[in-house]
Amino acid sequence: MLKIFTTQLSSYFKRIGEKEEFNLEDGARILAQAAIGEGNIYIYGVNEMQAVMYEATQSAEPLAHAKSLELNDISSLTSVDRVLIVTRFSTDEKAVQVAHTLLEQGIPFVSIGAIPKEVQGESIHELADVHINTYLLQPLIPDDSGERFGFPALMTTLYAYYGLSFTLKEIMDENE
Repeated sequence: MLKIFTTQLSSYFKRIGEKEEFNLEDGARILAQAAIGEGNIYIYGVNEMQAVMYEATQSAEPLAHAKSLELNDISSLTSVDRVLIVTRFSTDEKAVQVAHTLLEQGIPFVSIGAIPKEVQGESIHELADVHINTYLLQPLIPDDSGERFGFPALMTTLYAYYGLSFTLKEIMDENE
């Protein structure tokens, strides 16, 4: 089963790397505006995606100028700040609510999450300045009864985050 999982997961990584290349670059440019200027890059992770926020702020290689975003802190953001919203699916209600608040305040933001094939209601991918699709909509491994398991949403999202982070680092290095 691990081989199936690895093969499937690798194909998602490849898809993100190929199909989201321009969005990764555009997203990094938006975040760089805060890092190069006087602002901060705030990370908001929905549910398990808080791990991406911890990776960006507390890991061995934190993202430059990154801070965690708490919902009660949104009103203190300024026009020089930028936000990265990370969610499993682009239709997540919490993510959409945060997006609307950022739009009302005029704060540019980037989002990461899978876009469902049929979007019911609002989707953050339509609200964000740039959205990076992770494409992962269902678990990867089928069992004998036809059920599926192994839903590595955090892994695909971290892959997209690292693509964004590496591109941001390149932009920052060019501006030094």
